[in-house]
Amino acid sequence: MISSHRLPPPPSALRGRIVVAAVAVGAFAAAGAGQAMQAAAGDSKDVQLANHAGGAATFDGMGGDTASAPQILAVSKTTSEGSAEAAKLLRSQQLTTQRDAAEAEKKRPKFVRPAAGEFTSGYGGRWGTMHLGIDIAGPIGTPILAASDGRVIEAGPASGFGLWVRIEHADGTITVYGHMDSFNVREGQVVKAGEQIARMGNRGFSTGSHLHFEVWNPGGQKINPLTWLNARGVTV
Repeated sequence: MISSHRLPPPPSALRGRIVVAAVAVGAFAAAGAGQAMQAAAGDSKDVQLANHAGGAATFDGMGGDTASAPQILAVSKTTSEGSAEAAKLLRSQQLTTQRDAAEAEKKRPKFVRPAAGEFTSGYGGRWGTMHLGIDIAGPIGTPILAASDGRVIEAGPASGFGLWVRIEHADGTITVYGHMDSFNVREGQVVKAGEQIARMGNRGFSTGSHLHFEVWNPGGQKINPLTWLNARGVTV
């Protein structure tokens, strides 16, 4: 039984228009889907191209096919700053070394006793002759030291002394060291007060191992070594 409320079918012409409309809607929908897929594919390709532009090489050895944007690299100042700091540190160390050397030079004694040992003979008359120096006795090999800063003007054999060393000082004074067993300086060598120049011996006209020490003033006169040493703060 047919309900009284059922609508009669549309005419054939109307049905044709409805079918055409439905087909058009489907075509539009398909076209939209195709465009969406193409856009997605394009995005994927853009991502790949971007990765290639970033420098990553493909497995076939080819780089990206789009130009990458120029990159601005920050220049590090670490190396130059480190070099500057190292230079400052080196300069500071040099200044410290120079300062320490200057302080040590100030504290260094400028005059010393020429040898350790027993004072056995002074300057003046002795055994009917003039003894023009002082004698300090000690075992053979006892170190003999430069009495003051100066330059060696002679080192070697000498009549009556066996072996001697003569040192000229800044003011022209000359100190003489005789009867030594050996010496370890040479002519022209610069020495400082307290520096070892020889070893005590018994060579030449000697009655035992000792140092014979003389002082000649700038005029060449042989003066009392005790007076010269005492005036410079040295006792024997």
